[in-house]
Parts: sequence; C-alpha cells; structure tokens
Amino acid sequence: MKISFAAPSIPQTGTLVVGVAGGGKLTRPADEVDKASGGMIKRAVAASAKFTGKPAELLSVMAPPNLSVGRILLVGLGDLKALDSLTLQRIGGTLVGQLNAAGEKSAAVRLDGVTAGKLSPAEAAAELAMGARLRAYRFDRYRTNEKPETKPSLARLTVMTEELAAARKAAGIREKIADGVFLTRDLVTEPPNVLYPESFAKRCEALSKLGVEVEVLDEKRMKKLGMEALLAVGMGSERRSKLVVMQWNGAPKSKKQAPLALVGK
Repeated sequence: MKISFAAPSIPQTGTLVVGVAGGGKLTRPADEVDKASGGMIKRAVAASAKFTGKPAELLSVMAPPNLSVGRILLVGLGDLKALDSLTLQRIGGTLVGQLNAAGEKSAAVRLDGVTAGKLSPAEAAAELAMGARLRAYRFDRYRTNEKPETKPSLARLTVMTEELAAARKAAGIREKIADGVFLTRDLVTEPPNVLYPESFAKRCEALSKLGVEVEVLDEKRMKKLGMEALLAVGMGSERRSKLVVMQWNGAPKSKKQAPLALVGK
C-alpha cells in the first residue's frame, strides 16, 4: 500500500474519509462534503443510533449524491482537544482494516482544519499515516498459494492536509520507526529453520551499514564471560549459540543522556 500526502480536495474516485468530533459535530471537511452532497452527512449521523463520533467509530455513506466518489466514510475523532498520537495511529489502522474489508482500492483522508490536541496539523497527518502503515504490514513471504481475493485490496491511501511539506517531513521520521517495527516483526515471525542464532546474527550485522555497532559473541567468549544459563538453553539445539550486542551512539553530544539497554533472549 502506498501512502502519500496531498492538498485538500474532493477526489473523483474511491472512498473519501472525513472526521466527526465527539457528539456528532462535523469537522470543517465533513461540513464541506455535507454541503456538496446536499446534507447527506448530517442526515446519516442523525439517523445512526450508534455513531456518536467516538475515536475510531466508523459510519459509511454509500454513493453520496452530487459526488463522484463511491462512498463517504465518517470516522470518529472524539474530543479534538484530547486527540493524541496514539489515538490518531489507532484511527489510521482502523481505517485500513475497514477499507480492505470493503474491497476498496483507493481512499483519501481529509484532515485539513482538524485541530488535534497539542499536535500540529502536520504531525496529526503523519501520525494517522503511521497507524495506517503499521496496520498494512503483512508477513506473506511464504504464502505462495494465496488467492487474490484474500489479499489486501487497498493500494493507495492519500492523507490530505494544508501543511504538505511539514507533513512529509514528519512522516519521514515515522517511516524509519515503522521500518524498525517491520524488521522486528519479520524476525519474530520467521520459522526456526530459517532464523536461528547464526542467521539472526548475520541479519544484525547488516545494520552496521546504518551506523550501529554490532558485536557477535560465540560460545567460547560467552563461556569466558560466565553466560552459563544462556549456553545451557542452547545445548538443547544442534545450532551453536550466539549472542549479539548492538550499540547505537546517535544522541547529540550536547545532550547528556543516560544509556538505554534492552535485553532479549
């Protein structure tokens, strides 16, 4: 799935997503679309007994009049003053799940005019895109016989905002974080005949090109360091034990930050 940013507009095809605040209050884009559709949005909200604009609630309006899009998807934003990064990510993920379930191929999300708590409009757009990207992750490396109808349909998601340059910059940082999340998910999901201590160490060593200091300890060095418990676990396998130590010293020298250590087995 490709995620991009664009200036606010009403697309000609696909699904248009607009936000509704808590209590069913329309955001500026939702109000604009409501007027363009002859009041269809307000009627849909009024007719729904369950949709109140709570975070990640969804309400679909099929074939809205006077518009060429296939449908309008209303998404709840809740209290805009309380709208934070995690909520926006959850909303982005919920949208991707719903759009794929509906078989949609393209969609556009209007976030212009939406004030999200302490976040800037650009940050809000980037956080929603982040959640959408995380939800779109699939580990399908070994799904050789998957039927086309079971594959995700959503190929393109456009997040519309008035702060395009700033949103793209903010999204770039979050894309790197998502890359790290995906790498971790890949490693966790790989079968043990593919990912074992030696092959895991080799994948970690590839991170050295990004500036990560990677040190791989073999059984001899682990024994010398007294790592008997780890070695005892490895004795149950025909594979030799390895221990990987990675260091990232990327914090600015001007900041005195305590080191953060993560230990996994």
